Amino acid sequence: MRGGALRAALQASLRDEARSGGAPLLVLRLPEFAEFAWRDGRPAARRLERSTTRAVADAARRVMRDGDVTAHDPGSDWFAIAMLAPARGGTFVQALDARSALERIAAAVSLATGRRMQTGWLQLTERTPLDDLDALLARALERGSRERERYEFLAAVGHELRTPLTSIRGYLETLLDEETDAATARRFLEVARREALRLGRLVDGMLDFSLLDLAPHDERGPHCELAEVVRAVLDALAPIAREAGIALRAANAGGFVARIDPDACMHALINLVENAVKYGRRGGHVAVSLERVDPFIDVIVDDDGPGVPVAEWERVFEHRARGSTVGERSGRGIGLALVRTIAERVTGTVAVAVSPLGGARFVLRLPSARAESAAHSS
Repeated sequence: MRGGALRAALQASLRDEARSGGAPLLVLRLPEFAEFAWRDGRPAARRLERSTTRAVADAARRVMRDGDVTAHDPGSDWFAIAMLAPARGGTFVQALDARSALERIAAAVSLATGRRMQTGWLQLTERTPLDDLDALLARALERGSRERERYEFLAAVGHELRTPLTSIRGYLETLLDEETDAATARRFLEVARREALRLGRLVDGMLDFSLLDLAPHDERGPHCELAEVVRAVLDALAPIAREAGIALRAANAGGFVARIDPDACMHALINLVENAVKYGRRGGHVAVSLERVDPFIDVIVDDDGPGVPVAEWERVFEHRARGSTVGERSGRGIGLALVRTIAERVTGTVAVAVSPLGGARFVLRLPSARAESAAHSS
């Protein structure tokens, strides 16, 4: 069905009083289509369009019901599906059903074509103006973009909250389940308290510290002593490392002061070290070291796990990306993307390489406060 026929079908369906609850309009867009046509020519673009059209049709047949309508205008980069068939019991389709159907179709199309689809959806009613179908499609895609941003923000916040909660729980469980001397018990409580305070600061400032925060970094802002942060990170992750049978060690030399907020630095290092623990060799070890490379300081995290294939060295820092060697211990692909965001915000970098231990080496490069002080004094 083409766009004009889809518009007529929507108008006819939404005029029916029984369908006054509305009909979801699902939209998929192939954003690479125009670039593909310009780069490889119209025949190649047509082949891509035909293969995508078949993939959308096949996926829709498996997911949608009789009475739902799929539409696409030849030469366009959009595909639309109107969920016109009523749900069970004659009620209108719920938002959760629409989102679920759209995600399943988009995943199937991406798997079949090897290309990521842009998606979105709208709940149409009899009051929705249907004359400008292009505007409806654009609104649906814009809504999809906003939903993805909200999901990524909430996923990033949830990811950051999980580690301090796990650390606090681990230390408290140790105190409850094991006999510890007074000095050890006090140290465990101090670590738990420190993580609770950090958790509170994270909650208070989650909007400023989200992946969506693109505010420029203030070069006159706070500095942090990296050796102290490294010690705090290893204390926080000790319960997780102990459960995995992994030993944590670090060079504790002081005098490495970086130009970065201490909490932001801790968030970045926790993600790097936790990543090494999560994907490292069971019973192995993770090492953290500091190295001055003026005007920067490198924080180096080494593990003796399977490492990261060279072909994935850049992709692992993309949001929701996961390497091919993680096996069953896969996550949401948020931590390393967050590390890169933190590093770039202070004019730093993060990179992955082969570790001398045989696994992966992650290098977080941060601006040195010493270099800044020297520049001001001159």
